[in-house]
Amino acid sequence: MRILHTSDWHVGKVLKGQARLPEQIQVLARVVEIARTERPDLVIVAGDLYDTSAPGPDATRVVTRALTALRGTGADVVAIGGNHDNGAALDALRPWADAAGITLRGAVRDKPDEHVITGTTGDGEPWRLVALPFLSQRYAVRATEMYQLTAAEANQTYADHIARVLARLTDGFGEPGVVDLITAHLTVIGGRSGGGEREVHTVLGYAVPATVFPTGAHYVALGHLHRAQQLEAPCPVRYSGSPLPIDFGEEDNVGSVSIVDVTAGTAARVREVPVDAATPLRTVHGTLDELAAGEYGDAWLRVFIRETPRAGLREEVQALLPRALDVRIDPEFTRAASAAGATHTPQRAGRAPGQLFADYLDARGHGDDDVRTLFDTLYEEVTSS
Repeated sequence: MRILHTSDWHVGKVLKGQARLPEQIQVLARVVEIARTERPDLVIVAGDLYDTSAPGPDATRVVTRALTALRGTGADVVAIGGNHDNGAALDALRPWADAAGITLRGAVRDKPDEHVITGTTGDGEPWRLVALPFLSQRYAVRATEMYQLTAAEANQTYADHIARVLARLTDGFGEPGVVDLITAHLTVIGGRSGGGEREVHTVLGYAVPATVFPTGAHYVALGHLHRAQQLEAPCPVRYSGSPLPIDFGEEDNVGSVSIVDVTAGTAARVREVPVDAATPLRTVHGTLDELAAGEYGDAWLRVFIRETPRAGLREEVQALLPRALDVRIDPEFTRAASAAGATHTPQRAGRAPGQLFADYLDARGHGDDDVRTLFDTLYEEVTSS
């Protein structure tokens, strides 16, 4: 059978105030186009369909249309909830999904069999998929209790909880002639994060070793880490990565989906198919003159400016580079200026706030009469009210 594995769409993502829904529509259209070309038997979406737990109507419309279009290619479609998704809200869409022939599992339920999905390819090859949505540490404990584990078992680490839940769900694996699959949204130790601003969501307290997956699984389709990668594990374990960079920390990531060919008797063979529909993200450094000489195409920009800070500098940069979403003083420039001003410690006692603020600006290399004047104006407004 052939599987298309994708995850971490983060539909509804806003980057530094810039809505990215048009890009996300283009990216998902490209994923659907790949599905039409590759003709998979099964499409797995391994969590984080949305960027927030309260997606707007436009984001909901994009996700439901994308899932419908993937189902329209003739593939079975299974999608699970990730840590950014609202599992209960996804489950509320299950009547629609069932009517559309889509399998949606937003949160872990107290009926283990609901998380074991079976099907048959067009060529008559049977498959079994364990679908495990994201589990926080609190709900991992609850899940073990729902599956009637002992109190001692429930008092184990997060990794042990996940291992026990997976063991319960995969206890039917190994039937001759059946392709056994797992999809989950979690962090596996040894996986490389995407490099973005969301490292907080992949802390090791929620990480599990690859040994939680049984050796009999033919393929494990993971979501959560945004960089496409294969992990060392007892069975084939892979993150498909996000099909588009989510923030500037991921600008070097190459968006893709994973195409997997596997049978009950042969090892999984995986290909990455690039998804090149997203607008590039790029970080640039330089003075105003250096930035003006650059060529950046249609990329969204994060700019580290190498100029003395002054009032209106951000506006100057954005007038020069209208696609600059994030403008900051280059930290190397700031450190050099701070070091130069560190040789003198001004007297503080008996001095006015405006004078102290001016000393601070000078020490940081930020001396600017307009900023001093603005501080004086604000200070006067606050103290006279």
